[in-house]
Amino acid sequence: MLEEVEHWLSRRSWSAADRPLDRLAAAKRASGASVSVVLPALDEQETVGAIVAEIRRELVERTPLIDELVVIDSGSSDRTAEVAREAGAKVVHRDEILPRIAPLPGKGEVLWRSLLVTSGDIVAFVDADLKEFSADFVSGIVGPLLTDPDVAFVKAMYDRPLGEASGQGGRVTELMARPLLNMHWPLLAGFVQPLGGEYAARRSLLERLPFPVGYGVELGLLVDALHTVGLDALAQVDVGVRKHRHQDGQALGRMAAAIYRTAQVRLARGHLVRPELTQFERGERDGQGFVPRTYAVDTEERPPMAGIAEYAHRRVA
Repeated sequence: MLEEVEHWLSRRSWSAADRPLDRLAAAKRASGASVSVVLPALDEQETVGAIVAEIRRELVERTPLIDELVVIDSGSSDRTAEVAREAGAKVVHRDEILPRIAPLPGKGEVLWRSLLVTSGDIVAFVDADLKEFSADFVSGIVGPLLTDPDVAFVKAMYDRPLGEASGQGGRVTELMARPLLNMHWPLLAGFVQPLGGEYAARRSLLERLPFPVGYGVELGLLVDALHTVGLDALAQVDVGVRKHRHQDGQALGRMAAAIYRTAQVRLARGHLVRPELTQFERGERDGQGFVPRTYAVDTEERPPMAGIAEYAHRRVA
C-alpha cells in the first residue's frame, strides 16, 4: 500500500460513534447545510418501509438531521411506492423526472435523476434492500460532511455476512473491484467497501460527475471523485454490519462485467472490449447440456447534471 494511502487511512477513516447525533445536529445548525437522503428502489416492499421509518424516527423527529427523505421508484411491480409513502417518504417515480430524456434501466440512472428532485446541499444514497437497518448508516456517512468542510465524498464501510459466514459478502468487490482499484487507482486501495451502496457527497461535487447508468455507478463515482477533488477530500466511516438480499452467481457476473467496462472507459477512451457477456444455464427441458444466454453490459453514462438545462434552470429559480 502506498504511504500516502496509509496516511489517508489514519486521517480519513472513522466510526459512526465518533460523531454523536447531538454534535452533528449542532454542526448542521452552525453550517446551515441541508441534507437529502435518497433510496433507489425496485420491488423492495419487504424492506423499504422499515428503512424509511427508522430514518424518520431517529434523524427527522428525534434529532433534526435530515431535511428531505426521497424514495425513487424504478418501476416496481409490487407495493414499494405505497409502503415507502406510508412510512413517511416522498416517493417519485423515475419516469416522472426529466421526461424529455427517456430513462434507461439501472441504479445509476435513478441516482442521477434524483439530483433533479432533491435540494439538499449534502445528498446521501442508501440502498432499499437493507435488513436490520440502523440510522447509523445515514448519520455515519453524513457526519464528516457536516463537521469537516474539507471532506466532499464519504463511503460507508461495514462487514457483509454471506449467510452464516461473517465477512464473506462482497464477492464482486473482492474478485473484481479491489484488484482493479489496486492496479489502476492505487490511491483508492484504502476503501474497505468501494462498491457499497451507502455513501454521501456534497451536491456541488455530484453535479459535476458523470453517472454510469448501471452497476458501475459506485466505482465510476469513486474514481471520478478522486480525480475531481483529490484523495484527501474522500473519507469512509464504519457503520457496523450490512445485511441485505444476496444475488446469485450469474447476476454477480453481469455486475462484474459492468464494473469492468466502467473501469475501462476511465482507463482509455479509445479501443473498448465488446460490451456483452455470455453466461450458461442448464437446458430447461431435460436438464441436459448448457444453454448460452448473452446479456448486454451497461455502457451508457449520463453527463454531469450541471450541464442539464432543466437542472440549471431549477438552480437559478
